[in-house]
Amino acid sequence: MDLVLSISGLLVGAVLGGWFATRAWRVRGAVLRWLGAGALALGTVVLALVAILALIGVYRFERPPSIPAATQPIAASPERLARGQHLANLCSGCHATTQQLPLGGGNEDFLGPLATLYAPNLTPAGPLAGWSDGDIVRAVRDGVAPDGRSLLIMPAETFHLMSDDDVQSLVTYLRSQPPVARTAVPTQLHLLGAVLGAFGALPMTAQTPTTAPVVAPPAAVTATYGEYLLNISGCRTCHGQNLTGGTNTFVPRGPSLVALVATWSTDQFVNTIRTGTDPSGVQLPPDMMPWPQFSATWSDDELRAIDAYIRTVH
Repeated sequence: MDLVLSISGLLVGAVLGGWFATRAWRVRGAVLRWLGAGALALGTVVLALVAILALIGVYRFERPPSIPAATQPIAASPERLARGQHLANLCSGCHATTQQLPLGGGNEDFLGPLATLYAPNLTPAGPLAGWSDGDIVRAVRDGVAPDGRSLLIMPAETFHLMSDDDVQSLVTYLRSQPPVARTAVPTQLHLLGAVLGAFGALPMTAQTPTTAPVVAPPAAVTATYGEYLLNISGCRTCHGQNLTGGTNTFVPRGPSLVALVATWSTDQFVNTIRTGTDPSGVQLPPDMMPWPQFSATWSDDELRAIDAYIRTVH
């Protein structure tokens, strides 16, 4: 509603500015006429341009998805529940105030002046109660809400690589959590965010729709499986696409994992993730490096597989 009022105000201001500009043009005296009409005309153009950009940003945010969500319910099993519980720890940094399960929602507004955005409650007491299993799968991997809006900040570019089995396991766990009663703060786009959205600068995370099966490599202590695990952990976001150091100004710039692992043993790598302390005794800040979430997610063998993959990167 605030955004509607803001855009409406801009449009009304542009109309009024145009009307006053035509009136100013009738003023006697060339200097006053040109200054008055020119200033009002410039203001009118600026207001109209901002309103148009905001409307384009709103359209990009609200446009419907091209591919509908799957309608087939996911069959739960003890194996999927256990796997999903581990994977859900990857979500706890944002979707839990304690950064631990259950995922009752966050308490941080991520976008401030651009939009009101709190990580929602993912327990059965939250909005997922009205979503189908297919809606949740599409939100996780494609970054799209059931109403067609692109989600914001949601790391769908990372989870887009998650296998069908793993994403179905995650949904199974989300459905099984104890309900957490929490007042939801609705996501709301602000004027500045809408304008930036017209230029593609708003962190909308909709991905190319997933239409083909996604299969993970066989679970084993191999570089191939380790690459899959590293990819869905989002390590490249902070440590760079080649794991040689981050360059993204919007996230913590992680050091080169390639260089670090070259000086560590595999056991030291595993112990670093388990304890948050590297072999030199440096404590990793959990708000910069989410080692508690990774430790809760991956088994020792899975961490060894990740280590094996990093050692193949040059």
